[in-house]
Amino acid sequence: MKFLLLFLLLPFLLFAQDITDDEYFFFYEDEGIMVTGTVQRSQHIQVVEKEQIENSSAGDLVNLLHETLGLNIVRYGAYGNQAGINLRGFDSKRIAFLIDGTPVNSSLDGKFEISQININSIERIEVIYGGSDSKYNVSGAFGGIVNIITVKKQEQGLKLTASVLNTSYISDTYRDRNGETQNPQWEDLFDTQNYSVSAAYGREAFSLTANIFFNRAENHFIFTDHYNYSRRKDNNEVKNTGASVSFVWELPDYTKLITSSNFFFGDSNFPVSGFSGNIGSQKDFSARQNFMLDAPRVFHDDLATEASFTWHFSRRDYTSPADVFSRHDQHSLAVINRWNWYPLKQLALGSGIDYRFIIIDSTEIGSRNRHDGGVYLTAEFKPVKQLLLIPSIKAVFSGANQMAEGAANAAIIPKFGLLWEVTEQLAVRNNYFRSFKFPDFEELYWNGGGGSGNPDLKPEDGWGADLGAEWHITENMYLESVFFTQWIKDSIHWFSGSGNIWRPENVGEAVFFGLENRFLSEIPLSKGPFNKITMSLTYQYILSYLLSYGYTFSSNKRIPYSPEHTINGSAEIAWNSGSFTVSGHYESLRYHNTANLTSLKPYFLLNAGVKQDFGEDFSFFGDLRNILNTSYESFNDYPMPGISLSLGLKANFNTYRKGE
Repeated sequence: MKFLLLFLLLPFLLFAQDITDDEYFFFYEDEGIMVTGTVQRSQHIQVVEKEQIENSSAGDLVNLLHETLGLNIVRYGAYGNQAGINLRGFDSKRIAFLIDGTPVNSSLDGKFEISQININSIERIEVIYGGSDSKYNVSGAFGGIVNIITVKKQEQGLKLTASVLNTSYISDTYRDRNGETQNPQWEDLFDTQNYSVSAAYGREAFSLTANIFFNRAENHFIFTDHYNYSRRKDNNEVKNTGASVSFVWELPDYTKLITSSNFFFGDSNFPVSGFSGNIGSQKDFSARQNFMLDAPRVFHDDLATEASFTWHFSRRDYTSPADVFSRHDQHSLAVINRWNWYPLKQLALGSGIDYRFIIIDSTEIGSRNRHDGGVYLTAEFKPVKQLLLIPSIKAVFSGANQMAEGAANAAIIPKFGLLWEVTEQLAVRNNYFRSFKFPDFEELYWNGGGGSGNPDLKPEDGWGADLGAEWHITENMYLESVFFTQWIKDSIHWFSGSGNIWRPENVGEAVFFGLENRFLSEIPLSKGPFNKITMSLTYQYILSYLLSYGYTFSSNKRIPYSPEHTINGSAEIAWNSGSFTVSGHYESLRYHNTANLTSLKPYFLLNAGVKQDFGEDFSFFGDLRNILNTSYESFNDYPMPGISLSLGLKANFNTYRKGE
């Protein structure tokens, strides 16, 4: 109780500190697009930089986030399968995904297919944990925000890059579906290939970037089933391709005009379960066009604006194992305009408006449309040098043509954050926030395939808070710890009712308590062949209580697919032309149903990777994943690969060399 009282009173206690220095904080312009605010913020943020992306052989964005930040993932198999991430106990439907600051979650089902993003086209990734975001002020972010930055001005000159990656699965004898033993299939050594070619050309006034990729995966790997038999995964072939182009034009007063286009096509087979002979096939097509204006000076030196216009079309064709065809088309137009005003050295005001118009044409939903949007106002106030206060309020609305009785089509979303720099080495961060999400089209209007939507659904709603501290112990040693809690009500879940018809209801209520810890250390080496050793260790503890279906705290029911303990560790040793990394990931027991009657066992993955440059033009990289050949499942009844080897080669041609 004393700790809770201190936690709630902390913002007021901070004002009592004797801080009289009147120095002010400063603002900045980032390399990426759609960035506002100060260098230091109250939110818990982690960033994956371009160097980490280039050094990774993850193959896709899901594995990249899993291996660089240690995020929990839920995946239905190997490359190209349905996959999502988990932030603070919340699944991908309750995480806001952004591309260059523009929300991209589907209005059809609330998700975003992150496997459609080519990691070679990414400049940086920002992950904001929890619902406290006042940087982008988007809706629906219970677990947090993932902003994928793909556009930046390129260095002067011409740069060409090509990469190829092959993933091999160790083959062995196995039993087929008839119970007969089969010999090893050596083609599994060439199971998955990823190809990418990119070009960038920069001048003082503009830059142009283009990227194209192609991926192929048979997903034929050996796994151990529930009867302890060795099986070979099949009926899970994936092929996809895509391209992207971006253009950055420098205008007077540091203004930038940016346009970007991207395209994706995928053709996949998905088994009903891990070793089922019944398969469905799916084709995905996506095209996105975005125009952005970034003006750090408009009308006056202390006024800045950002504006974007995005058109997106996606189509999904699915054929079920029973040969039933369904089609889902989605058109969306999104407009965002953000303003920053710096009237005082100690004060910044931010405001913005976002609007999205969506048209759905679906065999199961019909032809429907709606308008969504919101308007916000944020202040960043620094009354004294060491203290930053960030109050924010946003009004959101949805044009869904039916809502539950008594449920409004609009809501007010308040947030408050603070940053207290106790010393030059120690900072305290504190946030309080409301989270809110309107139902998606699928939940409201689905009709077919054994399911029925519910047009009387209420929006999902919740409140949360976090308290964190970051301590720069030495110049090369960093420690961060964040305590968080969050409550959600009216969460939407599908369940089987009369006639075995699945229907969504506002039956979800849950409370989360958690602790996130991260330790980083970089040890420079002055003697010998090595330059430095970098070590990291993260630990996440989440205690969730499911309060739906009549459960109480004493029922002690956990949220499905939310492990109580997650531990990640890595050690990297670097030399002038390369590096070697060893990493481990552990997840404790996870339940895969709300009654907590069945569970997925804990697992530990051990990985190792090496990267070696040959001059400035060629790089070799290799990764050995799941070295211990651990048998595990990320999603129930969908086995994950055992030991695998990824080998890749990247070639660079660059007419501009750093230092010239």
